[in-house]
Amino acid sequence: MALLLVGCAPEVEHRGYVPKPGAFSQIANGMTKAEVEGILGTPSTSASVQFKGDSYYYITSITTSKAFLTEETQREVIAVRFDEDMRVRSFAQYGLEDGRVINVNNRQSPVTGEDTSILSALLRGSKGTKAGPMLGSQL
Repeated sequence: MALLLVGCAPEVEHRGYVPKPGAFSQIANGMTKAEVEGILGTPSTSASVQFKGDSYYYITSITTSKAFLTEETQREVIAVRFDEDMRVRSFAQYGLEDGRVINVNNRQSPVTGEDTSILSALLRGSKGTKAGPMLGSQL
């Protein structure tokens, strides 16, 4: 019985960047990349934005697992954007509530706007047209 109870206890797992307390508040506009790395460390990932500067992303994720179910309970992303001179242009901190959930298991991304399935496209394309017999001379 004790083994069953231990197996049902939630397991908390920390993944990614581990922020130092108060490190984010030390970032200021105009700092160099080296200064940012000295305070925050090496970023989880980086990207070039419109070839006008780089961005550093520090990503932290906390998941809770119970039995066979795993749920992300907390996420923090620190984004630092640099200008052409590689100085901090802007910085922000985002949480799980700022993101949009995408189900990666169905391999589809949610798209805002009109649903364009094949059937609806075929039906839409046939509106206002007359379907008649095709003759060999019309080909």
